[in-house]
Amino acid sequence: LKDLEVAELGDSDVHVKMLAAPINPADINMIQGTYAILSPLPAVGGNEGVGEVLEVGRRVAALKPGDWVIPAGTGLGTWRTQGVFPEETLLKVPRDIPVLCAATLSVNPCTAYRMLTDFETLAPGDSIIQNAANSGVGQAVIQIAKAFGIKTINVVRDRPDLPKLVERLMALGADHVITEEMLRKPEMKDMFKSIPKPRLALNCVGGKSTTEMLRHLQPKGTMVTYGGMAKQPVMVPVSAFIFRDVRLRGFWMTQWRKDHAQVDGAGAGRGPLFWESLAGMMDALCQLIRRGQLTAPACTEVPLQDYEAALEASMKPFTSSKQILLL
Repeated sequence: LKDLEVAELGDSDVHVKMLAAPINPADINMIQGTYAILSPLPAVGGNEGVGEVLEVGRRVAALKPGDWVIPAGTGLGTWRTQGVFPEETLLKVPRDIPVLCAATLSVNPCTAYRMLTDFETLAPGDSIIQNAANSGVGQAVIQIAKAFGIKTINVVRDRPDLPKLVERLMALGADHVITEEMLRKPEMKDMFKSIPKPRLALNCVGGKSTTEMLRHLQPKGTMVTYGGMAKQPVMVPVSAFIFRDVRLRGFWMTQWRKDHAQVDGAGAGRGPLFWESLAGMMDALCQLIRRGQLTAPACTEVPLQDYEAALEASMKPFTSSKQILLL
């Protein structure tokens, strides 16, 4: 933990007092050097969080002191008490949502929202299946799907406190919570008497888990991979391609932001397409939060001084609680 001077405020800069910032798997991967984006060193960790604007440069029009902001992209370095950032690296969020919801808004709920809307046209009554259902994204998928009227089949690893986890996910709106082992059992057929087979599978694990999920996907269904917790390749039986024509896709929120950030001729700022699609999504998510249909994931709040304990806890297996640094 280092004490640094706060940078001077430029005309287009914003001085932000950080309030809370989570520790996500991608943050750890960036520090390990295994992520697709690496910050130039020396760097501050953390890609997500919420802060309050203290002061703005004289050219800043969209933000004012007292506003809440979250990162517009990756690599901002949110694990700090204060920072000076260019205006275009920040997004304003409403102050009438809980601070932990705002702190965890820009990565997991956005990922969940995009995966539910961009790959298959799902209607109320349709179903989806996902593994790592107790992850931050998994919890957001359950709640957003519930709000859309979509049924969820949620796969988790067996663990000592399984009944407690099942209860928690059901309380969020999960329709079915099953273990990886149950996924392989013939009894799965009984489940599909009451709900349709899923048209969309969301994969954050890889390896065997993926192969098992694929077996239950509808013909021409889509499996979207957005993580690889098992560190094993995605294995697909040839028959799934030939006889059921399943589609395999990938999703990375950072890439989505890049694809939607059309830069104008001068190379400054982000184009209208980015703000429209991003603002629309943020608005939809904040509405769900206000209506109580989307809550922050299970969190453990940790003061910044105890960052070592928080990092250690976030890397333990079977974590069902996100570590949030309070700044």
